Amino acid sequence: MTKNSFVNALVASLYITLVASVLYYGPKIGPQAGAKDTVVVPIAILSLFVLSAAIMGYLFFYQPIRMYVDGEKQKAVHLFLSTVAIFAGITVLILFTLFSGILS
Repeated sequence: MTKNSFVNALVASLYITLVASVLYYGPKIGPQAGAKDTVVVPIAILSLFVLSAAIMGYLFFYQPIRMYVDGEKQKAVHLFLSTVAIFAGITVLILFTLFSGILS
């Protein structure tokens, strides 16, 4: 996406937050709250999974692959690894917040 690993990791975290919020709050506010299970539910979940894989693949791999193909191999590897490291840090921060009881 960009050559800034912090921005890439932050956008990935924001996307996850958006999807998780829709999955959590959607059934509570929508008309489907009392609906019966249908084949549409697994289709929707699998579609969301594939869409999420494509979006995350774009966020994590697109720019490093472009840089790698353009001959900037070390910069490409550094961008990818730093994006993963920052994303891991954000994930650890979220887990710490969850399990420490700060929000309760």
